[in-house]
Amino acid sequence: MRKISAEKAVRIITLAPVMAFLTLSILFGVRNGMFGGGANYAAAVFFLTVLPLLAYPLQKVLPGWKEKGRSGQRSLAILMAVAGYIAGILYAVAAAVPEGMLLVYLAYLFSGCLILLFNKGLKIKASGHACGVAGPLALLVCLLGPAALFGLPVLGAVYWASLRMGRHTWKELILGSMLPIAALLLAVLFLRLF
Repeated sequence: MRKISAEKAVRIITLAPVMAFLTLSILFGVRNGMFGGGANYAAAVFFLTVLPLLAYPLQKVLPGWKEKGRSGQRSLAILMAVAGYIAGILYAVAAAVPEGMLLVYLAYLFSGCLILLFNKGLKIKASGHACGVAGPLALLVCLLGPAALFGLPVLGAVYWASLRMGRHTWKELILGSMLPIAALLLAVLFLRLF
């Protein structure tokens, strides 16, 4: 059996869909009323965790993607995440979820769109990994208060692992961390205006 390095373990444990599951579970445990029921929690887990995670096994079997290696895996992961976020928004509107839950879906959708815009549209590499940790952390602070800053060491671990493995530069990590904060502010503004 192949040994996994500490850096690789950190990057696996902190994949964006894993962090989404952890965030949703914390919110459901602490503020389950914001979900409007267990079915909405299950739907959020499906749209924000399961669909994005499907990119990893699908990349190995989908024609046109399996030949692209890690870059293909990264691209498919972003596309599957955004597809899950769009489907989640459609569900949220159809199910008339409470506003706190709609905020979560909007923040994820806007984050995914910003990562897609920067990485694919503008060709400015922003760390999706940092985004996938900073976004949930920002959501928890917004919804639970400053006590949620206990999660900052997790973001530090992602920076450490990404730098050690040569996956990202400081600039890419910082940009990836700033995009979900901007997305959350956009989501809050959107909900206030509409």
